Amino acid sequence: MQQSKIAGIGMYVPTNVVTNKDLTEYIETSDEWIQERTGIKERRYAHRTQETTTTMGIKAAEIAIQRAGITAQDVDFIVFATLCPDYYFPGCGVILQREMKMKEIGALDIRNQCSGFVYALSVADQFIKTGMYKNILVVASEKHSFGLDFSTRGRNVSVIFGDGAGAVVLQPTQNKGILSTHLHSDGNSAEILAMYNPGTHANHWVKDPVAEFDNAPRGEMFMSTAMVDKAQNFPYMDGPAVFKKAIIKMPEAIMEALDKNGLAISDIDMLIPHQANLRIAQFVQQKLQLTDDKVFNNIDKYGNTTAASIPIALCEAWEAGKIKKGNLVCLAAFGSGFTWGSALLEWEL
Repeated sequence: MQQSKIAGIGMYVPTNVVTNKDLTEYIETSDEWIQERTGIKERRYAHRTQETTTTMGIKAAEIAIQRAGITAQDVDFIVFATLCPDYYFPGCGVILQREMKMKEIGALDIRNQCSGFVYALSVADQFIKTGMYKNILVVASEKHSFGLDFSTRGRNVSVIFGDGAGAVVLQPTQNKGILSTHLHSDGNSAEILAMYNPGTHANHWVKDPVAEFDNAPRGEMFMSTAMVDKAQNFPYMDGPAVFKKAIIKMPEAIMEALDKNGLAISDIDMLIPHQANLRIAQFVQQKLQLTDDKVFNNIDKYGNTTAASIPIALCEAWEAGKIKKGNLVCLAAFGSGFTWGSALLEWEL
C-alpha cells in the first residue's frame, strides 16, 4: 500500500483586520481581557457580501494546486471541511468544484468542526493509499463572522473566532509522507460546544426549551422568533469544560501517533496544534516539554478559524522556513463533538 504526501499547500485570510480594540465598540470587553483568556490580539473578517466560505477556500486551493505543480483539471477528488457552509445544503465541496471548473469529480464535505482538517486529511490519506485517487484537494475554510453574537451577551464566544481558509493537495509518494492519522470522538459532551439552531431537534436537546414549540407550526420549529429572542441561533460554548477536556485529549492523540510509529516526543520537529486558545496550546507544550521552536502558534493574528486553523498555521510555518523537507511534523486538534485527532507526517515540500 502506497503512502500519501502533502504536495502543495496554500492559505488565505481576508484583508479586513479586526483588533480587540475594534470589538470594544459594540462588546463590553477589553484588549487585556481577551488576550489574558485567549492570547488573541486580532482576527480577520471576510467581506460580508463579496466573500464566502467557498470563495476563501478557492483562493487557498489555487495556491496549493499551483505549488503541487498541477492544475484544477488534474484534481480527482475534493474533501471540504467547514462548520459554516455557504448553504444549509448542498455543501461547499460541489460549489468549489463548479467555480474552479473542475471535472465531474467526487466532493465530500466534512463536519467535524475544529478537528475538521485532521479528519479530512485522514479520509484523503486512505483514498491515496488504496490507489483510488492521485490528486486529492483538501480544503478547510470558515466564515464565522457572519453568524456570531456581537453583543456583550455573546462575548465569550464572539471574541475568539475569525475567518480564513487553508488547503493542501495530497499525492502518492514513495517516501514516508503521512505516517499515520488517529481520530476520536465522545458524543456525551455534544451540547457543551454547539450551535443548536437551525436544526431538526425542535429543541429536544436544549436545556431551556421553547414552550411555544408545542403549538407552533412545523416551519417555525426550524427557526422561530422565540429562538432569536433567546439567542439560540448563535453558538454556545462552555469554555472551561472544553479547556479541561482539550488539555487531556490533545496530548493523548499526539502520544498515540508517536507510539504507533515507534517515535518519541524528542523526534518531533514541529507541532502544529489547532489554534483554539493559546492557553490550551501552551499547556500541551508544557505537558510534552517541547521547546518554543518546536511549536507553532498564530492565534494572536487570526483567532480561532476552527477547521482552517491547522492548514493556515502549517502553511505559514512552512513559508517562514520553520518546517523543512524531512522534518517530522505533528498535527493535533480538539473541538466540538467532542472530536479530536492527530496526524504525523514526514514533510516533503
